[in-house]
Amino acid sequence: MGINTVSDIIRVHGVERAEQTALIQGDRQLSWAELYARSAQVANALAACGVGKQDRIAFLDKNGIEHFELFYGAALLNAVCVDVNWRLAPPEIEFIVNDAEAKVLVVGPDFVPVLDAIVGNLTTVTKIVVIAGPSSLLGGPGRYDDYAAWVAPFAADDPGVASASSDVAFQLYSSGTTGRPKGVMLSNANFFGLLPLAREMWGLTPSSVNLVAMPLFHIGGGGWAVAGQYEGAASVIVRDLDPAALVTLIGEQRITHGFLVPAVFQFMLMVPGVEDADFSTLETLVYGASPISEDVLARSVEVFGCDFWQAYGLTETTGAVVNLSPQDHDVNGPNKHRLRSCGLPGPGVELRIVDNDDGNDVSTGEVGEIWIRSAQVMLGYWHMAEETEKSITPDGWFKSGDAGYLDADGYLYIHDRVKDMIVSGGENVYPAEVENVLMGHPGIADIAVIGVPHERWGETAKAMVVRAANDEGVALTEQEVIDYAKERLARFKCPTSVEWMETLPRNPTGKILKKDLRAPYWEGRSRNVN
Repeated sequence: MGINTVSDIIRVHGVERAEQTALIQGDRQLSWAELYARSAQVANALAACGVGKQDRIAFLDKNGIEHFELFYGAALLNAVCVDVNWRLAPPEIEFIVNDAEAKVLVVGPDFVPVLDAIVGNLTTVTKIVVIAGPSSLLGGPGRYDDYAAWVAPFAADDPGVASASSDVAFQLYSSGTTGRPKGVMLSNANFFGLLPLAREMWGLTPSSVNLVAMPLFHIGGGGWAVAGQYEGAASVIVRDLDPAALVTLIGEQRITHGFLVPAVFQFMLMVPGVEDADFSTLETLVYGASPISEDVLARSVEVFGCDFWQAYGLTETTGAVVNLSPQDHDVNGPNKHRLRSCGLPGPGVELRIVDNDDGNDVSTGEVGEIWIRSAQVMLGYWHMAEETEKSITPDGWFKSGDAGYLDADGYLYIHDRVKDMIVSGGENVYPAEVENVLMGHPGIADIAVIGVPHERWGETAKAMVVRAANDEGVALTEQEVIDYAKERLARFKCPTSVEWMETLPRNPTGKILKKDLRAPYWEGRSRNVN
């Protein structure tokens, strides 16, 4: 039997690799047969709650075995598991669960306080289940159903619902240029534009041991995990990312493959004794989501001693569409300059660099917006047809919002962002969302949020604020602005600094000139992203 949809992954490996290890989390392990059985039980529990084809269910927890039981359980019904970013503030989580029209919400024990804060405002959820933690977190008997008890009564019989290649398999939420998160619909076909290349590019095989350390609500976490599982690899799940523990875990679990963001490499290299750790089983490490410094990359190649791939892509492109191969990671070679690039388009991926003013392709070496056409380009944004039309042309080109150029050899270089997006520690932050929240503060008359360089996180948000006049004569402080944001937004979106302005620079149509605001902070750098 071939594997052509996400549901086929568990159906095929659950039979053909039944006794092989599928998931490892600490002392817990599940074979493929056990994962198949648990997923079938979850599917039947979901069906009993009225979940059917293409219905959404929401999952709010850190990485764990239960994610995969729910993910594949939903797939067996041709339903869609929506992993919610647990770093978000309660109002943001509430919005996503309601926007997805989730029928069932499964919550980890750490996030019961968030659930308590939003439960009265959930509009479509008819069943709430909490993964067991300390009994006090469950809010007392009968407050919320326990996950294990909810699943236990149901038979481990596959409901046998088929999925089509055009059906949605993943729905992940990205921050929005308009200030509201957007549900990115990724189909089976989108995933299978990339999955068959996992072996060819990254060397993933059924005998691989794959590190699943990045959050599963990101394409770099969930998509990477599925790439290994497509091949039948064992997945080692990391719930809380501790760099020192990760250094030890690689040797203990004999890990062969992994995807990490550059900041994690930087922190791992700071662990005392990292040079003496056992990395002998490592074959390939893939990195992406934000640029990596030359020093961190050079030290990583030396210390970890394996092949390195850089991957450039977006949630909307189901992850990697441009890749820098190990051959281009020679930090002392004649093509060292390529380390500043994202690499070459993957198989089946077309790139254009477009002048936004006239819609024409620019010349080699000139900067324009990066457009991508591939089988990996999303179906669109959930319930946002207008935004989808703005992002994808009638002939299938996705407008990335990133500005870059192609060199004479076809290598892609990122120069800036067309959209005012900030990437902080691998997380996307749209200034419009932050600005909309901060404008609710009575002490703020006008505001612009920009990205500025940050040594640890690459970039962070900076608020350029015009204070509102007040009769008391008490000036708004930087900490008040930051605290106001922290009450309403995820920490990674909040400004880390504030600058006071008399007025904000605007063009004749009233648009804030953010490039002028950003320029002093990026002076002397070869690119305007970090």
